[in-house]
Amino acid sequence: MSAHSITEPSGRSKWVAGTLVITYALITMIPLAWIMLTGFKSPADAISYPPKVVFEPTLEGYVNLFTTRTRQTDDFLAANPPENWADEIVRQYDMVIVGPSKFGERFFNSVIIGFGSTFLSIFLGTLAAYAFSRFKIPLADDLLFFILSTRMMPPIAVAIPIFLMYRNLGLSDTHLGMILLYTAVNISLAVWLLKGFIDEIPREYEEAALIDGYTRFQAFYKVVLPQAATGIASTAIFCLIFAWNEYAFAVLLTSATAQTAPPFIPTIIGVGGLDWPAVAAGATIFLLPVMIFTILLRKHLLRGITFGAVRK
Repeated sequence: MSAHSITEPSGRSKWVAGTLVITYALITMIPLAWIMLTGFKSPADAISYPPKVVFEPTLEGYVNLFTTRTRQTDDFLAANPPENWADEIVRQYDMVIVGPSKFGERFFNSVIIGFGSTFLSIFLGTLAAYAFSRFKIPLADDLLFFILSTRMMPPIAVAIPIFLMYRNLGLSDTHLGMILLYTAVNISLAVWLLKGFIDEIPREYEEAALIDGYTRFQAFYKVVLPQAATGIASTAIFCLIFAWNEYAFAVLLTSATAQTAPPFIPTIIGVGGLDWPAVAAGATIFLLPVMIFTILLRKHLLRGITFGAVRK
């Protein structure tokens, strides 16, 4: 009889598990692939039925996304020949490019608000998590539950009070207002996740540093933070995903100056209706920063998800 391990899966089990994981990954990536392909379709191909899988690619969606166009007369078009390939694309609709669109500005707002709120959430969440993990705080469990309870409310439940408060404080349609709001929402997640990571770091490391003459802050900065880097990275990904994709508060509290990409992309209007290739192109570009950020920190994310699963 061959030896059988109860902890090591068999070759057949690995094959079945691998097949299921690959199949699930491919199925979940179909919508993303379809969005990316739609960005290279013409408006007619984008709404064709049955849907076209094989089509002639064009950059019309990206041109419409990044430019503002206006219709002109035949005499004007004849007197002003196309200056570049983008002009040639819009000339087929008797239009000319008159300037850039607002997508670049809205995308930049998303970068400022998303990464700004993520940094602030991680900064405050790390300090709070360290305090809850290392010091005896009166009613610590009650405070932690109160912090977590802010995450339980649906956004619509506090939408009107926040709108009125922001209007009175002059924070409506400002970068600072959105950063503070997203930080307030994300900080509960940051505190609870980071507290679990810091709890796993042995106190003996800090005690040894204190004996060597380090101050409490130096022990936190030079000993605890490097050990908690995995947890900080994984928490930052979750905080960024929320701030990057948030739609309800962005629609309610922004309109021009601080409007982010999520409420702007659905308003892209083309010839005769919604410009689906431009919408798909905007969605594709909007996915890239979070995708790149997650890929760069993927090792920390995997470690962060499994950290603390087994305690010694």
